[in-house]
Amino acid sequence: MENREKQLIKQALEEFIRVKGSQNKAANALKGISPATVSQILNGNWELISDEMWRGLAAQLNLRNKTWNIVRTTNFNDLTEIFTDAQDNSLVMAVTGDAGCGKTVTAKHYQENNANVFVLCCNEFWNRKLFMQELLREMGKNPAGDTVGEMMADIVSTLKRLDSPIIIMDEADKLSDQVFYFFITLYNQLEDHCGIILMATDYLEKKVSRGLRLNKKGYKEIFSRIGRRFIHLQPTSQQDIIEVCVANGLNDRTDIKNVVDNSDSDLRRVRRKVFAINKKNAK
Repeated sequence: MENREKQLIKQALEEFIRVKGSQNKAANALKGISPATVSQILNGNWELISDEMWRGLAAQLNLRNKTWNIVRTTNFNDLTEIFTDAQDNSLVMAVTGDAGCGKTVTAKHYQENNANVFVLCCNEFWNRKLFMQELLREMGKNPAGDTVGEMMADIVSTLKRLDSPIIIMDEADKLSDQVFYFFITLYNQLEDHCGIILMATDYLEKKVSRGLRLNKKGYKEIFSRIGRRFIHLQPTSQQDIIEVCVANGLNDRTDIKNVVDNSDSDLRRVRRKVFAINKKNAK
């Protein structure tokens, strides 16, 4: 790996440390990166750091996405307003939107530009312990060796000490019922102290509706805590796609029409198509 690339990673790491608040918190939030390695990178002692370590760090810092210009689409603006309202007023909300409508990108952007924002990308295999471990790492803590009770106490006490924290649970529809029920406990402990956003595709609403219909344990409480409603994002508009294309180097009307016609209103597909056309044009 060239020194130019390493310098870019170092700069991204410095920004990550600024957002997290300290080198130790940043290291705890990065998987496989020790505080000593963080210090070596910052101090320019790169000889013993493998290219594999650099690439892994770049991936975790989302460095590849730095080359993509984010556009303030309709959903970007709506989500930013929702996040701000939830954070300022310690609200709990559930937001649904189509895959590729910009939910994750907006959440990451909001996190990078605001303090005390913790974004979790949820997984099907998480149990309560894994959920809390990931949340603590996102908060810059090392949960190694802690019991479930100790982790819960650490999460609650830490969040209560922070100024207007918010937890954004992306792809929340993937959570098992065990972790979904745990959301109630988390809410009860942090009510009026922390904003919480459940964010996913419309499957989240279907999951909750089915739980209510079948009178499954916990679902009435979950529905009550999100204010008995889901906030629906709009499908990505043609104008949004055009603005994304222009912001990322496409100016030819034929190229832009090609992207719009083949996007299926999915910004991930838009991105791949724009990269492909830019690469072709560069040749």
